[in-house]
Amino acid sequence: MALDDLVTEGAGVRADAIPNDLDAFWMPFTSNRSFKKRPRLVSRAKDMHYYTPEGRAILDGCAGLWCVNPGHNREPIVEAIRQAATEVDFAPTFQYGHPQAFRLASRIADLAPGDLDHVFFCNSGSEAVDTALKIALAYHQTTGAGTRTRLIGRERGYHGVGFGGISVGGIVSNRRTFGTMLTGVDHLRSTYDREHQAFTKGEPDYGAHFADELERIVALHDASTIASVIVEPMGGSTGVLPTPKGYLKRLREICDKYGILLIFDEVITGFGRLGHAFAAERYGVVPDMITFAKGITAGAVPMGGVLVRKGIHDAFMKGPEHVVELFHGYTYSAHPLACAAGLATLDLYAKEHTFTHARALEPFFADAIMTLKDKPGVLDIRTVGITGAVDLAPKDGAPGLKGYEALERAFHEEGLMMRIAGDTLVVTPPLIISKDQVGELVEKLGRVIEKVA
Repeated sequence: MALDDLVTEGAGVRADAIPNDLDAFWMPFTSNRSFKKRPRLVSRAKDMHYYTPEGRAILDGCAGLWCVNPGHNREPIVEAIRQAATEVDFAPTFQYGHPQAFRLASRIADLAPGDLDHVFFCNSGSEAVDTALKIALAYHQTTGAGTRTRLIGRERGYHGVGFGGISVGGIVSNRRTFGTMLTGVDHLRSTYDREHQAFTKGEPDYGAHFADELERIVALHDASTIASVIVEPMGGSTGVLPTPKGYLKRLREICDKYGILLIFDEVITGFGRLGHAFAAERYGVVPDMITFAKGITAGAVPMGGVLVRKGIHDAFMKGPEHVVELFHGYTYSAHPLACAAGLATLDLYAKEHTFTHARALEPFFADAIMTLKDKPGVLDIRTVGITGAVDLAPKDGAPGLKGYEALERAFHEEGLMMRIAGDTLVVTPPLIISKDQVGELVEKLGRVIEKVA
């Protein structure tokens, strides 16, 4: 599709706001052919809204991609990036360093629970997961337990798109498409059971016993072969699957019993999504590692990382001091612009009490989403933190089609951006959302559900 096909005469669209051709960009996680027939383009963003090239406001119901927690184009973040770009464009962190990397690591460690006080930086959630898995394997080698090479994930888990992440992840499309992936991987069962958990606000009462699946896996493989277990405190990408009450504490107990490292993937839940800096705080559980990304820079510059407990970090700090302790890293680890964005974002969270606001708003948000319960075709609704999901009955013989139609209708007719996971509609707006905007979001979503029923 060419520029002339998109720009109508007199629409008042800036020429540079529309690409001259849509064909060259092979879009990620997108039905490219459908998109390019009727594009959903945005060219500007501010606070709670995106704006199309012709100036139509789109209420952001998904915080960009779970990441724009403090709202779009916040001036303190923009200015911090601008200033950083005038001072140092790039600085390596292999054998060298720059001050902002150390400042940001300290700030993140201060927010984390327990003794999670060391940070390894990368550039995305996918890289963070692969980094955490590599640290787990290297830790066991370093401590003389090199037989611990097995990695445990969970059905319906999403841990990014690296081969490590899709191996421990539990998404069928990844497992079907990309072959055998890493060997020596097993999975806990999903914690979602609609029969016992339908229309739950927050953590369901039913399901703590699903953690006992780890005992079965240990009995099958023996603890001496298992390096780590990785789970999301809330399954985000597969449709907002809140953790059952007591589940994570039970998982922590079993991991401690058998010397297995526990990793929380908080790429989505970190930085306020569940009302705390990290979901680990909400659930009163200190994992051995936490992966993060997204909300650390409000999406303004790519960044991710892994928080690591002191004992794990210190286990590597032995032997000759001139030797590299962990043979791992990325060219852009702790990029100066990302660090500047991260520091400004953390300042903004603190100044505006963002996490506290999200925690206070959660009951109102949950009640509002639950008003959609009686809409046609609704099978289940789940909410936790400032996140909600609505499962719709699929069309006969066409799973996912209703969800896609809802996505298109929401954008083009209702001015709403949301996410879909098959026939599940997901809303996870910026944490600055007001009660009035929650009402607006739910009204728009309700109309979409009625239209696609």
